[in-house]
Amino acid sequence: MKKVILLGATSNISAFLIPRLLEQPDVKLTLFARRASQRLSQYAKNERVTVIDGNWNVLTDLVNAISGQDIVYLATGHFTKANQNVVSAMKTDGVDRLIVAGGLGIYDEVAGKFGTWNARMMGDYTEIKRAAKVIDDSGLNYTFLRMAWLYNNEQHLDYKVIPQGAPFKDTQVTRQAVAELVANIVKNPTDYQQTSIGVAEPNTAWDKPSFY
Repeated sequence: MKKVILLGATSNISAFLIPRLLEQPDVKLTLFARRASQRLSQYAKNERVTVIDGNWNVLTDLVNAISGQDIVYLATGHFTKANQNVVSAMKTDGVDRLIVAGGLGIYDEVAGKFGTWNARMMGDYTEIKRAAKVIDDSGLNYTFLRMAWLYNNEQHLDYKVIPQGAPFKDTQVTRQAVAELVANIVKNPTDYQQTSIGVAEPNTAWDKPSFY
């Protein structure tokens, strides 16, 4: 069995990711979050799911939960301390494969009028960039997802991957599409190794997302 832990398993993307991962019969899931046993009680009786109450700001919680896992998914890459703890716990436990859901703009790669709009909406990127650098410098086999602006639509599952260093022009992507991408990486863990990739819906290179 392929053991996968979701750190921040109650996140909006995780809600779509968990059922997609359970469609893979060789996956065994650990769902880690604050009050996870209450908030994810629908998975309590699933034989392929372990639910753990924990806090990613507490290093011992992470060390205990990550031990024995094959792949770690981190639901947000925006917090420096949490990222440092995850990296430290993974190294302590000898776990190398990491997938991080983060945001666009950490390399000032958002182009044109959309870039201007995005910078105005996001404000100061200092902490977000510092947090991302922890992953970049971790030495782990990571995939950092720089996601476009997120919305929900089960009918829009298309996504495009934007290589690191390329201009980011597309404005939006569904959480369902991001869940599809993460599930695909879990299925094929050699995809997108040791890199940061943009994730966006094709043909959305506008001045701003359609829902703003």
